[in-house]
Amino acid sequence: MASFCNTTIYIQVGVMCVLFSFASNLPSVVNLGGLLNDDDKEVENAFQHGVDEINEDSSILPTKQLSMRLSKLKPQDTFHTFQAACQQLSSGIIGFIGPTTLPSSSLIQSVSTSIEIPHVRLQSDYIANVPNGFSLNLHPSSELLSKAFRDILDTRGWMSYTIVYESNEALIKLKKLLERDTNKSVKISFRQLKPGMSYKKLAKDIGKQGEANIVLDISTWKIKEFFKQAQDIGMMTEYHSYLVTSLDLHTVDLREFQRGRTNITAFRLVSSDHEKERQGWEWAYEGGQYKKVSQQKKTLKTKAALVHDAVKMFALSLHNMSSDITVRIQSIFCDSPEPWTHGNHLLNIMKETKFKGLTGFVEFDQNGTRTNFSLDILELKEEGLRKVGTWNTQFGIQFSTKYEKLVGDVLRQLRNRTLEVVTIINPPYMMMKEPAEQLTGNDQFEGYCLDLLEELSKRLGFKYKIHQVRDGSHGSKNEHDEWNGMIRELINKEADLALADLTITYEREEAVDFTMPFMNLGISILFRTPTKNVPKLFSFLSPLSLEVWMYMATTYLGVSLLFFLLARLTPYEWVPSNSCNPDSNVLENQFSLSNSFWFTIGSLMQQGTEIAPKAISTRVVAIMWWFFTLIMISSYTANLAAFLTVQRMESPIESANDLAKQSSIQYGCLKFGSTKAFFKESNIESYKTMWRVMQSQPTVFTESNLEGVERVLRGNYAYLMESASIEYITARNCELEQIDGLLDSKGYGIATPKGSPYRTPISNAILELQEDGILYLLKEKWWFRKYGGHCKHEETSHSASTNELGLANVGGVFVVLLTGLGLACMISMIEFILKTRRSSRNERDSVLLDFQRKARRIGFRCGLTSHRAETSSWKQSRD
Repeated sequence: MASFCNTTIYIQVGVMCVLFSFASNLPSVVNLGGLLNDDDKEVENAFQHGVDEINEDSSILPTKQLSMRLSKLKPQDTFHTFQAACQQLSSGIIGFIGPTTLPSSSLIQSVSTSIEIPHVRLQSDYIANVPNGFSLNLHPSSELLSKAFRDILDTRGWMSYTIVYESNEALIKLKKLLERDTNKSVKISFRQLKPGMSYKKLAKDIGKQGEANIVLDISTWKIKEFFKQAQDIGMMTEYHSYLVTSLDLHTVDLREFQRGRTNITAFRLVSSDHEKERQGWEWAYEGGQYKKVSQQKKTLKTKAALVHDAVKMFALSLHNMSSDITVRIQSIFCDSPEPWTHGNHLLNIMKETKFKGLTGFVEFDQNGTRTNFSLDILELKEEGLRKVGTWNTQFGIQFSTKYEKLVGDVLRQLRNRTLEVVTIINPPYMMMKEPAEQLTGNDQFEGYCLDLLEELSKRLGFKYKIHQVRDGSHGSKNEHDEWNGMIRELINKEADLALADLTITYEREEAVDFTMPFMNLGISILFRTPTKNVPKLFSFLSPLSLEVWMYMATTYLGVSLLFFLLARLTPYEWVPSNSCNPDSNVLENQFSLSNSFWFTIGSLMQQGTEIAPKAISTRVVAIMWWFFTLIMISSYTANLAAFLTVQRMESPIESANDLAKQSSIQYGCLKFGSTKAFFKESNIESYKTMWRVMQSQPTVFTESNLEGVERVLRGNYAYLMESASIEYITARNCELEQIDGLLDSKGYGIATPKGSPYRTPISNAILELQEDGILYLLKEKWWFRKYGGHCKHEETSHSASTNELGLANVGGVFVVLLTGLGLACMISMIEFILKTRRSSRNERDSVLLDFQRKARRIGFRCGLTSHRAETSSWKQSRD
């Protein structure tokens, strides 16, 4: 136990000896120069507070007293600043802190470099990576601050914003934001706040341009007044967003703007880890020294925190320096040729010193520029400014886990809101109930969009009030680049939502924000349903052209005659007339002229005959004829099946290319809208041709879709419109149909003003409705079940009756059969008359008597197949 106590005593004595040796290398009183503005009381208080903390901390400068030499400067008086610096040097100081204004700071920087005494600057550098001589800058550089501002804009997705600035140096500080302009999709405008300029007029000019995103770079004390005047003209709503570049926004009283739901974002350098320590520094000069007389909570300014950290940095550096050498502090005159002996050594130690101060972690590079620091990201909520994340030089923006919970604030705000919804009457998306004059408010309307709005209202808890757009337009730009319709009302903040068949386009997306699409579609062609082609009586002849039929008839005639001639020429076709007497001198030929025609027609009809060729020559002709008839009959049969089972539609156009190639049928689209913009901006050659044709005939454009449908019904006109609307119309009017597929791909979305906080929750709700199948059910209800929707077009119908043949398809075959039968009867009568006339002298009596006998024989002796020749003349005529 005694040995342990002895050891402890030795350690304590050793530590005291070491501290005494460090302290002995410094004078008993160390003076630190401070150059501050005459009116900056809080910065002065922070200086004194930092000195007192060092003197009270025995671990840094034990037994030594740190004393401040304070000089209050007159603004913009560089001569007075130089005199104050020389006076402090003559009293023997180890370094300068301040001043806090740029011109005076630049002067002190040159003085400190000439006499080699460290100088700590407290304002941002406008030129990065440049050696600062004997100066170190505790304030973050403009280069890094500008990067932080750019990162937050990238995170917020600002594609258009206005920069409001006071001094020209601000454009240097914000150069990273200006570099975003290299991306052609980012639109940046500038407004300089000159002395005496009305804040209200400046804000009104920005509002007239429809800008909702503003980067505000003005003096901290002007921010509240700017917000108040912007609020008076409606520029402080939930649709407006502000990025304040001042690091002291947390010192501004923003209580009257907390419930306005304006999106206000800023950065804070003062570390939130020391919030309790730095709140409420109030000092008074009593008895020759500053004393703390009040601890009222009060938010600390950035410059005050920087001064406090500068004092601590000097003290820590002196502590580290005095352990190596004996520090001799001497009076120096501004015109002295000899610099301070220990200045360079102290400066190097200060650059290597790292500590955690009121402004967070403090570290420098070799140029004396602060690096590796963090900024708090602040947002204005109903309860005030709240930290939602951090930005640091290594990892950029990192939102805190609590930030996701803050998204729920939007939902809470939405539940207490009544949203103004603008729409346009266009069935089935939005329609007027009957009788509309007896209804008021939301009860006047019905349709797909109303049901969708009701579903969103149930899920998100908001209420809504619907009104029709004043000018009856969806929204497009005129020749003066001004918007009309629903887009105009959103830009003017006259509505919170625009819900209709509003197509999401790039041009509209620049003016407003869209939710995710609630319906996907494309442009298609509406045309009058073509009449069916009524089959002709002799449609069975259609598989072959008239030319082929004529060639077949000619071929039949030629082959028959060739058979007759070859059979006459070849001896092998002549055979004895009596088969029982082969030596008979009487020969006969079976290929008479009539038999030749009978043989070829029998082969053509695939029936054959009792006649067969015997000679090689006639057999060759028969083989070739059979092959010919095989091919022709097979081709005819195959083609006949298609002609008899498919009813052709006489449609003059089948696609957009057909429209572009012809000039007899007019075509057009809505006068204002995305369809017209699609053809105007298209790079596809056929669509460019269609656009030129439509431009040359302005009458093809319509004021409404209803007018376009009526023109299509009148005939000789094709209307280009969204496929979903065409689907609705063709389901109710069977005289109309959709031609071809989709010319493009697009979607309908709910539009909100730029920067609307409601877009994200509404998009999420739409996604839920899609996943739950609600959107599909709503479309089925309003497209096919409500108010009609009974038409079924052939392209979507697959009934078995399509393959049935009616009398109109095969009636001609019956006609041919009856005609042939009638012709056979006539030929039979002619044959009968001719034979009878040859066998009787009294032609008239014999013909009638013979006809009677034949008729009686047919009627009463039908079973007989032969009879006896009655006259020799009949026999002779037969022979």
